[in-house]
Amino acid sequence: MHTISKNVNRKFTNSVDLTNLEIESDSGWQPLLTIHKTIPYTTWHIETVSGLTLDCADTHIVFDHNYNEIFVKDIVPGETNIITKNGADVVCKVVEKSCQENMFDVTVNHPDHRFYSNGILSHNTTIINALSYSLYGQALTNIKRDNLINKTNSKGMLVTVEFDHNGQVYRIERGRKPNTMKFYVGDTEQEITDEAQGDSRETQKQIESMLGMSHEMFKHVVALNTYTEPFLNLRANDQKAIIEQLLGITMLSEKADALKEKLKQTKDAIKEEEYRIKAEQDANGKIKDQIDSLKRRQTMWASKHEEDVAKIQSALDNLLKLDIDSELDAHKQLVVFNQKVKDINDLSTSITRANSDIKRETTAITKLEKEIADLKEHKCYACGQEVHDDKHEEILKGKQDNLATATAEHVIHSELLVQLEQALVEVGEAGDKPTTYYPTEQDAFEHKNSLTTLQTQLESKQDETDPYEEQIEEMEATALSDVDFGIMNDLDKLRDHQEFLQKLLTNKDSFIRKRIIDQNLSYLNARLGQYLERIGLPHTVTFLSDLSVEISELGRELDFDNLSRGERNRLILSLSWAFRDVYESLYDPINLLFIDELIDSGMDQSGVESALAILKKMSREHKKSIWLVSHKDELSSRVNNILTVTKENGFTTYGTDVETM
Repeated sequence: MHTISKNVNRKFTNSVDLTNLEIESDSGWQPLLTIHKTIPYTTWHIETVSGLTLDCADTHIVFDHNYNEIFVKDIVPGETNIITKNGADVVCKVVEKSCQENMFDVTVNHPDHRFYSNGILSHNTTIINALSYSLYGQALTNIKRDNLINKTNSKGMLVTVEFDHNGQVYRIERGRKPNTMKFYVGDTEQEITDEAQGDSRETQKQIESMLGMSHEMFKHVVALNTYTEPFLNLRANDQKAIIEQLLGITMLSEKADALKEKLKQTKDAIKEEEYRIKAEQDANGKIKDQIDSLKRRQTMWASKHEEDVAKIQSALDNLLKLDIDSELDAHKQLVVFNQKVKDINDLSTSITRANSDIKRETTAITKLEKEIADLKEHKCYACGQEVHDDKHEEILKGKQDNLATATAEHVIHSELLVQLEQALVEVGEAGDKPTTYYPTEQDAFEHKNSLTTLQTQLESKQDETDPYEEQIEEMEATALSDVDFGIMNDLDKLRDHQEFLQKLLTNKDSFIRKRIIDQNLSYLNARLGQYLERIGLPHTVTFLSDLSVEISELGRELDFDNLSRGERNRLILSLSWAFRDVYESLYDPINLLFIDELIDSGMDQSGVESALAILKKMSREHKKSIWLVSHKDELSSRVNNILTVTKENGFTTYGTDVETM
């Protein structure tokens, strides 16, 4: 077993264990465990605006106004605000003196490890911050990382740690000013693409995943110290987080987080698939709208086409009701009939006129013959008196001439009458008048032309093809796409499965979670009970199924703060060892353990002996490398090896010679 000593002979010239003494802090009066007198250091002097002063070492830790830890050497006069009893106060003066003097360092028994020194809030330090920083990129306390740099150099801080995991050697190099981080697997440096501030989030995740524990777990299992807040002083949720990580429940959460990311990817894929399906459906919808529009036009066209055919057919049917050829023949017969009627009428009129002329002429002849006879007897044809003058002959001659004329005309008209009557006989009877539909032959011809036109129109109309059918069929066959829901159905099933698994991993009532707790919590309680018994603590400490902790003594329930300082330290050690046993049973063995000043803090001789006995057995039987950091001189004779740590002139050195006791 190894012990890192803070050089009692050189760094600390004397250490005194204290009991029943307290020191004022920002959280009230807190118990003091130890006060150490150091070797002479160069004195640094600081003053605040309000008049507070402090003489201290360069690496004395104070707190800025945000409660960040800062070394005195890094204070900027006029700019740095530090916490004092009076609140935040500006440091107006920082002086590195030429003299050296002994310093006094104290160990405060409180998780914050803060105390007022001359009214200025201060903090005690630790050496294993380097290991914490190299592995996790942060110290065990919340000190600023740049404040880990040696003030003398103010640059070039580099921490290297090499370790073995599952037979593979790893090395981490991490530094500040310049900021750097290198991670080696074997001799091969891993590429770090997201380096920032000398760190890498993704690489750090890889390291912590390989280490198998968080920084908080590291502080409670590997690097035990007096300034990490004890597990049982943590808030219930913080305690629960550590136990969940220890029992593997955090692994469920990590798997749930990984599953959550996959679920998000699945949901994103579903959303993309929804967009794809919607795009196809929208496209189909637009095409269907176009098809519906074409179908409406098709319906309108078909209706109009049917209506036009019906109209033409109706008109054609109406025209076909009339035998147009017979109609035209009737019109021809009518022309003949009309002509015969006209001829008969004309002949009859002429015959009537000829008879009238003959009758008139016959009357005239008879009258002229009588008048001529009277004149021949020298009688006046008008009065019957005898006429014996010269005019008698003249009148007679005139009458004879008139008679000759009348007789000649009578002969002509008689002959004409014979001809007319012969012609009338030849014409014959007109007969029945032909019946026609149209009043004129032109109308009948127009009817025939209309009939031909309508027949042509009907044939043309009947031969017309649907201008929309082919287009509709083509769009339905090629433009419309079949929406494939197969991928969506598979993604829905995958999402439901992932959501079911996520509930199993995250639900506090999940049978997986309960099974893990039931399996491992009993082992944790058993190991804790054994360590409490071996270290001499009579209390019963039990983790319940809801991961809360119950402390009792002789049936009386207690809080952690009910315990004395020594009892608390025994419980802290027992808890850490029980945590380690559970961790190693579930994951990998850990060959390293740091215990910084816990053995020093208020434990009586019996407690120290019991703790050392457990640590020696752990080192001997389980091959653990245990580093005990202590200011107790008397422990030097109880360990096998001593590594001396010396701090002089702003530098810390480690003795290369290992003292074997």
